[in-house]
Amino acid sequence: MTLHFINARLIDPEAQTDAPGSLTAQGGRITARNADAPPEGATIIDCGGKCLAPGLVDWGVKIGEPGERHKESFRSAGRAAAAGGVTTIIARPDTIPPIDTPEALEFVARRAADAPVNIRHMAALTKGRDGREMVELGLMSDAGAVAFTDGVRVVGDSKVLSRCMSYARSLGALIVGHPQDASLSRGAAATSGKFASLYGIPAVSPMAEVMGLDRDLALVAMTGARWHADQITVAASLPALRRARDAGLDVTAGISIHHLALNEFDVGDYRTFFRFTPPLRSEDDRMAMVQAVADGDIDVIASFHTPQDEESKRLPFEAAAPGAVGLQTLLPAAMRLYHQGGLSLPQLWRAMSLNPARRLGLDAGRLSDGAPADLVLFDPDAPFVLDRFTLESKSKNTPFDGARMEGRVIGTWVAGRAVFGEQAGAPVSPPQGG
Repeated sequence: MTLHFINARLIDPEAQTDAPGSLTAQGGRITARNADAPPEGATIIDCGGKCLAPGLVDWGVKIGEPGERHKESFRSAGRAAAAGGVTTIIARPDTIPPIDTPEALEFVARRAADAPVNIRHMAALTKGRDGREMVELGLMSDAGAVAFTDGVRVVGDSKVLSRCMSYARSLGALIVGHPQDASLSRGAAATSGKFASLYGIPAVSPMAEVMGLDRDLALVAMTGARWHADQITVAASLPALRRARDAGLDVTAGISIHHLALNEFDVGDYRTFFRFTPPLRSEDDRMAMVQAVADGDIDVIASFHTPQDEESKRLPFEAAAPGAVGLQTLLPAAMRLYHQGGLSLPQLWRAMSLNPARRLGLDAGRLSDGAPADLVLFDPDAPFVLDRFTLESKSKNTPFDGARMEGRVIGTWVAGRAVFGEQAGAPVSPPQGG
């Protein structure tokens, strides 16, 4: 099918432009920008002045297959992604059992084939994510792993991690680390400070992140590995990142949308939907992270979609399972940063689409000729009140339940095929109540 989008506001993260124009896609790829006339027989899509941008590349999505399919399946995650403008999911390996063998990776790749969006997989760094024995990095890379990580389980043995990094460097493989001093952060559910003390929540100092980051960066310097920090959340971590880059290390960093849109005070009356790993930070740190994204110190924004069932969340705050669903709320949560004036739309799409695709070696995140026609059409100003029970995810654990938000996805296309919106036969109203 040939598509011709007219009256669009094109958000180009490569050129860092936000300008009116048209776009043509044929055979699943973008073929022209601002063509004088649509190709013969093309389907005309009038964007009505709304934003057309590359589909989001969401790095670090938890899907419950295998082991926790009751929390999220590939099919339900795919529907949520399409409804949220996410065209590529980068799935985490922290399943039950973990994705630590080529056979397990082949299994999830087959299961993911039915999803309406692209799904690529990270693999575990160590067997069982136990931090003791390296997985078969070469075989896993050959099987399609785009990166290696043990997730929030920090590899505490520096010798094991250095060996993993050295071998990964020989393969050109990317390692994703979780900067945290595991012994300091064990059992913590909040960031230390007056608020945590007042509420009586077990807390951890922000320095636990800085200490973990310093250790990991020292090993990167020693081994020359390609390395990505999954979540940098405190201002005190930024100088180490800058020094590493100035020294020529191949280092990038990410952050979750929740740490950019929320702060420690949002916990309120011990609301467990606001329980995260790492915990929510101070407002000063949140604002510093928004500026770090604008400056390019933080490369990637992701949802870190972590579905949890009701039984896992209806517990005392410190005992509740951490994490929140985010595939369908990533875009409207990001619009908070846009409307607050902290980040422009091209800056947001650089971090949510272009940069993750580039870092992982994926052909995505662009509006240039020849790029895949993975697109999202959205209205950044459309207001709604989010109702968690209307989300497509099986689990409904979102901190934005009942929140007033802006940003409605109108349509989503993967390789030129409509997967959400009127062309796909799906409703285009946002998840809302009241």
